[in-house]
Amino acid sequence: MTTLDFTTILLADQTPKQAFDAINNVRGWWSEEIEGSTNELNAVFKYHFEDVHRCQMKIVEFIPDKKVVWLVMDNYFKFTSDKSEWIGTRIIFEIAQNGKQTEIRFTHQGLVPQYECYEICRDAWTGYIQNSLRGLITTGIGKPNATGKPQTENEKNLSLTK
Repeated sequence: MTTLDFTTILLADQTPKQAFDAINNVRGWWSEEIEGSTNELNAVFKYHFEDVHRCQMKIVEFIPDKKVVWLVMDNYFKFTSDKSEWIGTRIIFEIAQNGKQTEIRFTHQGLVPQYECYEICRDAWTGYIQNSLRGLITTGIGKPNATGKPQTENEKNLSLTK
């Protein structure tokens, strides 16, 4: 069965533990303004980027060095007419040894091409996973966003739209 959920994969020379630790340091690769704990089962945390995007996540699966799953409990996009997009979707990080490298498979289960936000969200996740998270895993330095500090072209454009 073919799935249309957004998925991207990265390979790194670091260990599964290093990848797992970086994934759970959400402030280090997605947003400096994360509120709440991001490294334990059943923790709830909030993300926001200016007035463009807000969401609340719950960590529903947490298997050290192997898997992390976030459930999107609430979400708001300034730029979509359907304000419920993402609610009930899952963000999944699966970690596995692949030869001498560690493979991180990122899937946003429920983020599908029919969503109004799909292209913007696909591009943002690709940037955050392939650039920022990769950097945090491989060098210890990610590129998270913050108010006044957009990291993707879409964030730059959307933050200018008032």
